Amino acid sequence: MLNQLETNRILWSLAAGLTLVAAVAGVVNPAIYHGLVDEPVLPGILSQDIISVVAALVVLMLAARATEAGIVGQIIALGIMGYLFYAYGVYVIERLYNGWYLVYMAIFALAFWAMVYGLASLRRERLGGILVPRGIRIASVAYLFFNPLVFYPLWISQLLPLMRTGEQIRNYYSIYILDLCFIMPAFIMAGAMAARKRGLGLFVTPALFVWGFTLLFPLALGEWLKPSVYGLPIDMGGMMLYLILSLVFAALTWVYVRTATFSARK
Repeated sequence: MLNQLETNRILWSLAAGLTLVAAVAGVVNPAIYHGLVDEPVLPGILSQDIISVVAALVVLMLAARATEAGIVGQIIALGIMGYLFYAYGVYVIERLYNGWYLVYMAIFALAFWAMVYGLASLRRERLGGILVPRGIRIASVAYLFFNPLVFYPLWISQLLPLMRTGEQIRNYYSIYILDLCFIMPAFIMAGAMAARKRGLGLFVTPALFVWGFTLLFPLALGEWLKPSVYGLPIDMGGMMLYLILSLVFAALTWVYVRTATFSARK
């Protein structure tokens, strides 16, 4: 499905290789983040680094084994590029000025341009051959729209008081930027295209599901790590919310790629 596959593999490998090094550094030595963020944020950073290690290994494996016919692998790789764009966008925007900051910027940039190049190199003539069962397509579209319906009101309700007072918060402001300006619009556009059976929407939908799982699961993991690693109280409600949302993303990804037909139509 992707043209210029060799260039895509190089971009994936560069982003994943740098991620593996930076994320392992964070897992082995979490002290590199001390003083840069508030203590309650540290469990989330540790969990994100753990997931980033796994994600980087998956991408390196996919890049090494990628073939033009391996469309599911391409979808997963693009979805993980989305995760790396978001995860290291958080580090860049939140100004985590430690010794790895330039590496964070490099991952952020590489992941973004890997997504752009990947979408630009899609074989448009083959997108029309993607077939998704009607029930799976409807469920997928519904879930794509469900997330903006949840997070747009939630984040805007938290921004409005800050806008009234002019307060500049120390942590989490990157989430508002990335979610409201990038993630939720992507979900809406993909959902609209998939609802109309447009090939591009049907192709990017499972990639967005991979993106959603990798974004939300670290939040649930971070809550679970709080009492055991940092001695902080766990937010059970938050953990269950993120765990359920991430597992739905994972389930939809699995069902979608198992039932969809990615035709080799020329």
